[in-house]
Amino acid sequence: MTQAGSLVLVGTPIGNLGDLAPRAAEALAGADAVCCEDTRRTGKLLSLAGIERRPLVVVNEHSEAREIPQVLARLARGERVALVSDAGMPGISDPGERLVAAVVAAGHAVEVVPGPSASLAALVVSGLPAGRFVFEGFLPRKGAGRTERLGAVARELRTTVLYEAPHRLARTLADLAAACGDGRPVVVARELTKLHEEVWRGTLGGAVAWAEDRQPRGEMVIVLAGAPAAAPPDDEDVLAALRDELAAGATARDAARAVADRLSVPRRRAYDLAVTASHDRD
Repeated sequence: MTQAGSLVLVGTPIGNLGDLAPRAAEALAGADAVCCEDTRRTGKLLSLAGIERRPLVVVNEHSEAREIPQVLARLARGERVALVSDAGMPGISDPGERLVAAVVAAGHAVEVVPGPSASLAALVVSGLPAGRFVFEGFLPRKGAGRTERLGAVARELRTTVLYEAPHRLARTLADLAAACGDGRPVVVARELTKLHEEVWRGTLGGAVAWAEDRQPRGEMVIVLAGAPAAAPPDDEDVLAALRDELAAGATARDAARAVADRLSVPRRRAYDLAVTASHDRD
């Protein structure tokens, strides 16, 4: 009887080899094959960790779809296949998402050996609110897609984590400043866990000047503070909305219900003000 195969997602160091967990090393050593972005980088990792070289299958942005049938065939034979990216957790702004979905759809087991993540490392070291956050990854390079995502980031109330290449950092920070305002707090973390690790904290306006002056190199993570919460509507705001509803023919009760839902205010408050507005009209 053929033993069931499994795909094992393995987190690998984002810079410091000391972050390779014992379970990760064990999973790589026990794999029949390792799917990776770059055979040279993964081969070096295995060598430095003292792991005998395994068969390596290139699964990158160009080859992932093409290699899925081969991986499924290995799993069908009962093999244990590890999946890694060049650094961090596979599938997070790296190849792997389509492969995992295909393996799940085919009914094979998927396991995970958690490991380092640049996005989470930058978030927790930033000092910005981390209880609720959004991972944006890389923004579109240009066009309407970029404009749309910048607008969404600008309106987002939660902390946003983005990735960017060093040669595009200054431009992205400038675009964020234009969308969010120069005063929005931001943290730029680069080369996390490496010898030249740096965490810059300030505002978007200051970050643009810093990036243009320093032209920093290495892997970049931008952690952006969420948009300031809008002030709750005061009585005049609610009354103005109620008067519009009443002028359109709504009853005080219907106007109160509509405005309460739209402005997120208590219905009782909206109704009391609707009665006042109705009396004013009379």
